Amino acid sequence: MKQFSKSLSRSAAAVLLLAAAGGNAWAQNAAPAVREMPRPMNVAQLSAQGTVEVRQDWMTATVSATKDGRDAAAVQAQLQKVVEAAMATLRRDAQPGQMELSTGNFSISPRYGNSGKVEGWQGQADIVLQGRDFARITQAAAKVQDMTLGGMGFGLSREAREKVEGEAQAKAIENFRQRAAAVSKSFGFAGYSLREVTVSSSGGNFRPMPRVGMLAMAKSASFADAAPVPVESDRTEVTVSVGGSIQMQ
Repeated sequence: MKQFSKSLSRSAAAVLLLAAAGGNAWAQNAAPAVREMPRPMNVAQLSAQGTVEVRQDWMTATVSATKDGRDAAAVQAQLQKVVEAAMATLRRDAQPGQMELSTGNFSISPRYGNSGKVEGWQGQADIVLQGRDFARITQAAAKVQDMTLGGMGFGLSREAREKVEGEAQAKAIENFRQRAAAVSKSFGFAGYSLREVTVSSSGGNFRPMPRVGMLAMAKSASFADAAPVPVESDRTEVTVSVGGSIQMQ
């Protein structure tokens, strides 16, 4: 009986050893091979820019009306009437790309007294005019009854921005290539290849004009009788930046 127990113990031990050995072998086979990636050599980080100056060709103007009263519904109705009449007048001069119309802010808010209680309501409504024909926009704005010119600014139309960004991008890429060649040559290399590159643009955004001179026109008894505001857009710069890394060879 003792001999049988010893044989059984030895067999169990042998099975455990084989299981352990098999487990170790499986673990070694399952573990992914870790390879050390070679560190990049002879790599340079560069950046370059291309800038194009252009005159702003897109104007945005806002005409506004304000009303005040003790009843919110009455104030809203008055503003709606003013906006409808103004839109009817402005549509006569509207033309795609030259002068486009859209309604802007329309808000009614409570007016509080010294006691902290609501004493009335005040509202504001805006109409936005925008386009390439500056004279048409200012002349149309001067015809609107019961609304004043509340803001004006200049920027680039989508077509102009795309054209200018294309020119600036071509300059930036050429500047990047020239700088990459010069840097590679300075380090004693015959040439280079691109590893990665990024392109971004900035500038040419909407630029508002001061409000003081324009709002002074609203002091007249009839804004519709006022002369159109003489306007001229400014020049702006559009810049495209190219950055990235090169492999010197």
